[in-house]
Amino acid sequence: MRAKLILHDKGIDDTGNIVEIKLWKTLPSKDKPHGYKYSLAYIVDGIRVIGYDNSEQKGDHKHINNVTEAYRFIVSSLYSTVNSHE
Repeated sequence: MRAKLILHDKGIDDTGNIVEIKLWKTLPSKDKPHGYKYSLAYIVDGIRVIGYDNSEQKGDHKHINNVTEAYRFIVSSLYSTVNSHE
């Protein structure tokens, strides 16, 4: 099954900063046992300064400026909300 985009929201403020959210439904896998792929980003002057995603073979993690670290809390909240909505 190819990942299916189920949510895409992009907002741009008056100064051009961007908040973008993408959520895909996919088959559960070792990297994505919950069956979701996601990307949340805050972009300032064309540079991602904050991001949350679960890119291939990296699992759930966040980016704050140039620092990347594992992250779980927002993911469980996101999936709980999505599952209650379905």
